[in-house]
Amino acid sequence: MTQITVDPEIDRTPEPVEEPKAPDGLLDVTVVVPIQSPDAEVRDVAIALGRELERLGRSFEIIFIFDGVGGAALEMAQQLRMEEEQRYKLILFKNAFGESVCLSAAFERASGRAILTSPQYVQIDPVEVESMLAKLGTGDCDFVIPYRHPRVDPMLNRIQSAFFNWVIRLIIRGKFRDLNCYFRLMRREVLEDISIYGDMYRFLPVIAFRQGFRIDEVEVRHLKEWGRAGFFGVGVYMRRLLDVIAVMFLAKFTLKPLRFFGSFGGVLSLIGSGICGYLAYQKLFFGAWVSARPLLLLGVLLIVLGVQIIGLGLVAEIIIFSQARALKEYRVERFYD
Repeated sequence: MTQITVDPEIDRTPEPVEEPKAPDGLLDVTVVVPIQSPDAEVRDVAIALGRELERLGRSFEIIFIFDGVGGAALEMAQQLRMEEEQRYKLILFKNAFGESVCLSAAFERASGRAILTSPQYVQIDPVEVESMLAKLGTGDCDFVIPYRHPRVDPMLNRIQSAFFNWVIRLIIRGKFRDLNCYFRLMRREVLEDISIYGDMYRFLPVIAFRQGFRIDEVEVRHLKEWGRAGFFGVGVYMRRLLDVIAVMFLAKFTLKPLRFFGSFGGVLSLIGSGICGYLAYQKLFFGAWVSARPLLLLGVLLIVLGVQIIGLGLVAEIIIFSQARALKEYRVERFYD
């Protein structure tokens, strides 16, 4: 019998297997998961999406961005990385910066041709990834957003969400029905051409639509919903209102600021002129004493305020004119020379 000897100094630990990449050095999909709670379902999200992408034969990586949080979620992510270092990446923020910053930081380190953003829990049935990838793979779509149906969250939340999406559709004349769902799939080029900041992450499909990217919607199965049920604080609704105004400005008046400020300022000046005209009519034809009336002060104030706002629009128009060569509001899909 031949005896086989083993050299104890030889390290026989198998080397980690790297995810196969395409000739361009990119993976098929990068999954981006912002973590904003220590109770985030890190392992559940990783396993659910990972198994589905493996079943579809897609190469992928998962990036967890911890937005100023730690605890059990961070420990779980670190454990996942120890198990499969090549597949999981971690980004840690000392303070909370919001989802827009999380997405930007992840994109700078992403290796996927497509970017799939996911909430920190299994919100959508993972099998829906197949239909979203299929839609993106047709070549006729750059950005796939979900439409949760049927919804499983409380009725009051659904009503508020429906109203919010209806307002956005009125503003941009698009067909988006569920901008509040962050389970989205987009081509890498979308984030290369678009800068997002603040709370603009929720409006990323709107900004992409304005930039000329092709957006499509896929109906998906809604599994569960985190978050508060019922009415929110006044501050929340005020921030949402300001966000909607910002989106309206970005969608319609980015390169035409005078139209926005001029319309607003013109209305104020017109109202002020009407008030002053009414008082002048009373003074001239009825001899009324108007100099001490508060209504006169209001009319003059509105005229002055309107003129100032129009002037602000003119300044903005001059800035846009001087920087016109550096601004790009369009996207060329193909060029034939």
